[in-house]
Amino acid sequence: MAGEFRIGVDLGGSKIEAALIDCGGAVRQRRRVATPAGDYPATVAALVGLVRAIEREAGVRAPVGVGIPGTIVARTGLVKNANSTCLIGRPLARDVSAALDRPVRFANDANCFALSEATDGAAAGCTSVFGVILGTGVGGGIVIGGTLVTGVNSIAGEWGHNPLPWPGPDEIPGPPCYCGRAGCIETFLSGPGLAADHRRHGGMALSAPGIVAAAKAGDGAAQASLSRYAERLARALAGIINVLDPEAIVLGGGLSAIASLYDEVPRLWRRFVFSDEVATRLLPPAHGDASGVRGAAWLWPPEAPA
Repeated sequence: MAGEFRIGVDLGGSKIEAALIDCGGAVRQRRRVATPAGDYPATVAALVGLVRAIEREAGVRAPVGVGIPGTIVARTGLVKNANSTCLIGRPLARDVSAALDRPVRFANDANCFALSEATDGAAAGCTSVFGVILGTGVGGGIVIGGTLVTGVNSIAGEWGHNPLPWPGPDEIPGPPCYCGRAGCIETFLSGPGLAADHRRHGGMALSAPGIVAAAKAGDGAAQASLSRYAERLARALAGIINVLDPEAIVLGGGLSAIASLYDEVPRLWRRFVFSDEVATRLLPPAHGDASGVRGAAWLWPPEAPA
């Protein structure tokens, strides 16, 4: 019976969510708790407690996959590049696997999103998929032939810390980024990046959802901010198409809910893509915020042993 199920865990900065998913993709249980702020031992305990609670209620012992806001270095087993800083330098995979007494698979949360949407989501059936996170940060994941690509440095898909392509004079050197450089894609295309751009161009101090709402209400400054955002997203994704040439790009994160992007960005990226025709499709997510736990569960494919 255990082989019929997978448990996916989405370890976020504010919440930890876990779900029991059957091999057909149906979610049988879903639980969440607040992430213990800045407390590594408590975070491990909360994650393990969620898994145990699901298994106890379902009466199964299932393979576990975990999506994290960072990545685990294969050579050392330690977490790096995590915006939840209490995880950095910690042997998270080893500690969780020991507590659950079984192997546990880990991946970056953007990789889990991409795997979810490529497996049974918006890009199901596509040979090559680039999954995008547009939220508090900007991340990405690559799935080729149904297999997640992590890369030799465990950073495949980290397009948010490349410079914004084809910058205009007012975009150089660009806003400072927490990574230590300036002008990163993330500083323009994240939710905070959109809000900061709106303020720089004379708009009111609004959050990204507030800018979207103001634009719908006819606010000219908000509409101009969204136009700049779409054009920058088109440039950034054109760079991905020129390198990876994916069959589909799926947007996730809070800003993926901006409906106009799916028509406007493909129209705009044509002038930056090195091809007379662009067949790449830009798609909204099928599973929304559930893609984190679903992709973590699919780190164990249906044919994998329990």
